[in-house]
Amino acid sequence: MSLFLDIILVSTSVLMILLVLLHRAKGGGLSSLFGGGMQSSLSGSTVAEKNLDRLTIYVAIVWAVSIVGMGLNIRYA
Repeated sequence: MSLFLDIILVSTSVLMILLVLLHRAKGGGLSSLFGGGMQSSLSGSTVAEKNLDRLTIYVAIVWAVSIVGMGLNIRYA
């Protein structure tokens, strides 16, 4: 169980870093490198941005659950 939680924690941590860097910021950020900088500021969030938000939230939930699981594993193992 500990190895499984370690793998989940490392993979979701790396994925969280990548997803946060892909988000559009005021200055464009890394998302402008992948075509995110060409959209109009009046159009609001695009479908891709909304999907990126959802994916980031799901990965963050899995990340948080794996941290709690690691803590419980350390505490009671």
